[in-house]
Parts: sequence; structure tokens; C-alpha cells
Amino acid sequence: MSRPLIGVTTSRRSGWRVFPLVALNVWLAGGRATRWVAGRDAHIDRVDGIIIGGGDDISPDLYGGKLVTSARLDPARDALERRLVCEAFERHKPVLGICRGSQMLNVALGGTLHQDAYGVYTASKHVWTILPRKTVRICDETRLAGLSGMAPMKVNALHSQAVDALGEGLRVAAHDQGGMIQAVERVADPFALGVQWHPEHLFYARRQRAIFRALVTAARAGRRDQGQIERVREEVEEAPGLL
Repeated sequence: MSRPLIGVTTSRRSGWRVFPLVALNVWLAGGRATRWVAGRDAHIDRVDGIIIGGGDDISPDLYGGKLVTSARLDPARDALERRLVCEAFERHKPVLGICRGSQMLNVALGGTLHQDAYGVYTASKHVWTILPRKTVRICDETRLAGLSGMAPMKVNALHSQAVDALGEGLRVAAHDQGGMIQAVERVADPFALGVQWHPEHLFYARRQRAIFRALVTAARAGRRDQGQIERVREEVEEAPGLL
């Protein structure tokens, strides 16, 4: 079976340098990636799973927040990613959210964000680096725990916002030492995981590679199941008297 195809959303400004690293992680996990940006064709039916990548802040209009003049927004990308998340669940395709993508996963399901996360969680260590210098704790009995184990995890951090109220069907999968939510996941299938850090920069770490591998594995399983459904449909169409 060929490698599952993963659609990856990126910023129009910085995606050219971010996408190759995400694509490398997807390839190492057994998949292949295609880049999506707002304004170009992005059809969920052409891929087996999606990654909502990092980048600009999500417009507060989507979750009842306040407009901050210093925020860099991309409404077209917001609309694209929100649509793709909803369509992925409708078509039973897995989703991985990275940083902004984790926040979009939450917002698309009706959740809200802390616009100044470190102003709320003053006990959280405020770091801004692609190096693994922030400690997160994995929640017990979660999918993330099954992927990475329960030991505290060292991650990077390039965010100022974080999940506040959870979206429908989501639960907390990890938090930092100050209580800030660092990962969310969907309780039911299809597989959906959002991490506040950037695992694509930590491809040398086994536990980070496991995140991409879980997405690709779910995408492959979903494609196999869809193929079986299509074969049954063809058989029924060829022999309608069976029904």
C-alpha cells in the first residue's frame, strides 16, 4: 500500500521554511505530505489525514475574544482550517494540530482561548525557543499517554496563547507545571491530537516521532477501511438483488 497522504496547512508568509520540516517528520512516520495555504485548493477528500500547522494567532472573532492590535491575523487561513477540521471529522479522517493548530482544533469544536496565557498562568515557565526547555506532564489514561508514556516530557515553546474552555468532545492530554494546557485530544474516533509545542523540530526524539507515527497510522487505517467500504458498495451496485 502506498504512503498515506497528509495535507499540511501553513502560513503564506513562513510556510515555505516550516513545511519541509513537517514533511520530513511525516515521511519518517511512513506518510507523505502536501502543503496547503489559504487561497489555493484544499480538498479533504484528496488526503488521508491533516496537520494544522503553527503560525499566526487565531482571530478572536471565532471564540468571543478581544481584538488585540498587536496580533498578526490571517482570517482566510482561519476559515480554511476551521472548515478542514470539521470536514475531517465528518469524513472520519485523523487530525494533528501543532501549536496554533492545537488551538484551532479547540476553537473549531466550540472552545475558547486564553489570549495572554502567561498572564493567566503566572506559575508557568515562560520560554520562547525551539529547544526542549519546557517540561509538560502527560495526563493518565489518554491517547497521548499511550503514545509517549507518562514520564514528564521536555518540549519547546513558541506560543503566547493557549486553550481555555475545551471544545466539544475534547479532553486535556497534557499541561505544564503551572497548569497551562499543553495538549488536547478527541475522546472518540477519529484520532485527533493537538500539542502546544512543535514536535517537528524535535524529530530526533523518539516520543515526538511517535506523535507523527500515530497520525499516519490512523490515516492508513482509515484509508483501508474506506477502501473496504468502496468495494462493498461496488459489489452491491453490481448485484442489487442482494439487498
